[in-house]
Amino acid sequence: MVDWVIETSGLTKSFKGVTALQSLDLKVPANSIFAFLGPNGSGKTTTMKLLLGLIYPTAGTARVFGLDIGRDSVAIRSRLGYLPQEPRYYEHMTARETLRYAARFFFKGPAGEIEARVAQTLELVGLDDKADRPIKGFSGGERQRLGIAQAQVNYPDLLILDEPAASLDPMGRRDVLAVMERLRKHTTVFYCTHILDDVQRVSDTVAILNRGRLVANGPIEELLAGGEGTAFTVKIKGDAESARQRLAAQPWVTGIQAQSRNGATAWTVSVSDEDAAEAQLLRLLLADEGLAVTEFGRRQHQLEDVFVQIVEGGQDVKRK
Repeated sequence: MVDWVIETSGLTKSFKGVTALQSLDLKVPANSIFAFLGPNGSGKTTTMKLLLGLIYPTAGTARVFGLDIGRDSVAIRSRLGYLPQEPRYYEHMTARETLRYAARFFFKGPAGEIEARVAQTLELVGLDDKADRPIKGFSGGERQRLGIAQAQVNYPDLLILDEPAASLDPMGRRDVLAVMERLRKHTTVFYCTHILDDVQRVSDTVAILNRGRLVANGPIEELLAGGEGTAFTVKIKGDAESARQRLAAQPWVTGIQAQSRNGATAWTVSVSDEDAAEAQLLRLLLADEGLAVTEFGRRQHQLEDVFVQIVEGGQDVKRK
């Protein structure tokens, strides 16, 4: 059994002397939801085309299911599904007819088995109640879910999705993310997106490209925990000025941001030494008898903060 569905080593692609992808080392575990991020022009589309066998690398290697992307591209494509950013359909056809048409490219079994596969896939993406409606009446979210169904109808071992929730309203995005969560039981999902909130909601592992180079790679929890510095959030009631001065005097406190509302004060305390903060911060606050601490905890970094920090700061954050 192959532990890594996708594995690249030194994967490089240049176009007329311009390097679009430089020495990509990447491993995508089986049955994961793997988010592939980066600014426009960072090399995401080039990587996807390489994995799909649509273009060939200038240097380095890549294996999908343990197979070489150049030598074994036909065998690889028979085991994967792909959703482009803007899927196209025959608008007069129904969802069921579309999947039946797509299924026959991969499956030559009896008609009854094809129908069963189509019905199961429509149910998986939540379109079983719209199976016999013309696609021209579908919403944006329904069209994207149909695209995922079309990519999934051959029961692939890998789904590659290009911006699956782009241009959708919140309800459409929610439905697409729910489908991706359900697919975790059936396949590996490798997708690119620019909607970082969605990544934080459904992904196991994240890789970030910048200017053709891999600058971050690892479980999403590790990336979020590794944001710049550490911060604690505190909500207090009472005269907080003396407590603020006492905290500001500590060598491990790097900043205090305060907001006041309805008689309470909310602080974000940035620190350079997490151990010292955990041992002393709350005790220093409680030294004032007239001060009540109503909330205290470590601030959770948001993926958008980490993304901007990595891309604009030129940092490399890779799993050890």
